[in-house]
Amino acid sequence: MNIAEYLQKDAGFSPETAKQIDDLFDDKSLLKGHQLLKDGSRSKKVFFIEKGLLRLYYVKDGKDITRHFYTEGGIYVPIENVFLNQHYPYNLELLENSIIRTVDYSTLEKHIDEHVKLQHFAHYVAISAIKQLSEHLYSLQFQSALERYNILLKTNPDILFRAPLGHIASYLGITQQTLSVIRSAKS
Repeated sequence: MNIAEYLQKDAGFSPETAKQIDDLFDDKSLLKGHQLLKDGSRSKKVFFIEKGLLRLYYVKDGKDITRHFYTEGGIYVPIENVFLNQHYPYNLELLENSIIRTVDYSTLEKHIDEHVKLQHFAHYVAISAIKQLSEHLYSLQFQSALERYNILLKTNPDILFRAPLGHIASYLGITQQTLSVIRSAKS
């Protein structure tokens, strides 16, 4: 899915306005393993995943912990950089060869000020990010490992074929051994 299709489908933009916004973004074809963002960076870019799989993670006590996966049609904004002017605390890497569309937030912001629909859409993206974090926190606090696994498969059914099991286990807050037990019990 490209940005114009996404804006028309999810935000109700006219084809002309969606194309105008789409034209602001640059395309980058990047290889698996590429780091889009690194801990400590100051990027002000907005990312749209046209094709591929990205992993947001941090390193704690020498161990990397997956915070989220982003797939096709996903938007990612490094909130700490763009809105809070802080160092970025995560790493964002490609788990597959990907096509990533990027734009500097300042460029997008000029258009946000001119288009009411884009203002509403920017709020929708921000609220979606907050909701995503809240749901993940809730799942880690109140759901069993099996429930978290089932929800992940429901929301991202092909993740087991696209991401290493170690990354999936860390996202679920379990060990890789526990993930193997859950998977074999479901077979």
